[in-house]
Amino acid sequence: MKPEIFTIGHSTQSWEQFLELLLRHRIQAIGDVRSSPYSARFPQYNREVLARALRAANIRYVFLGDELGARRAERECYVDGVARYDRIARTLAFRAGLARVQTGVARFRLALMCAEKDPLECHRTILVCRQFRNDMDIRHILADGSLETHADAENRLLAEEKVPGDDMFTPHEELIAKAYARRGDKIAYHECGEPAVQP
Repeated sequence: MKPEIFTIGHSTQSWEQFLELLLRHRIQAIGDVRSSPYSARFPQYNREVLARALRAANIRYVFLGDELGARRAERECYVDGVARYDRIARTLAFRAGLARVQTGVARFRLALMCAEKDPLECHRTILVCRQFRNDMDIRHILADGSLETHADAENRLLAEEKVPGDDMFTPHEELIAKAYARRGDKIAYHECGEPAVQP
């Protein structure tokens, strides 16, 4: 069996709502992949506050934003001020972050956490989970508490990016790669401001 991993976005939920989702799905550890783990609007998700609250609920917390975040310090990850997911995925820090996650899922029921509600509007799926898609059983915890498999998320991605999933002349993996690239271009971090598409 493949190792199991989850993702979740805190979005605008209260701490109580967020914790209920974690407990419902028996999450034992959170890997925070936000580059900047702070929120002026939702201070309950500030790094130190969140870590304490999770610890009180007997859930482990690890910050992975330096390794797996979408806003990078490495200059080679940017083209014209826009972060490129393909370049991020090749950095040593990112690869080290993936290795940390692989170690974590071997010991804990782990969820990768970011801010966005929809997993397809977040780099936790488009950048990070893409690397695990063949090796792990990925499940996205949605705001209503339901689970979306990664295969279902990819089918939704193909539809939303208007990439035909059954092109007889193009291998399916190429079509998936095209859909990931299109979404990555839309949600990537821009140094001059906000991403092209708001989640």
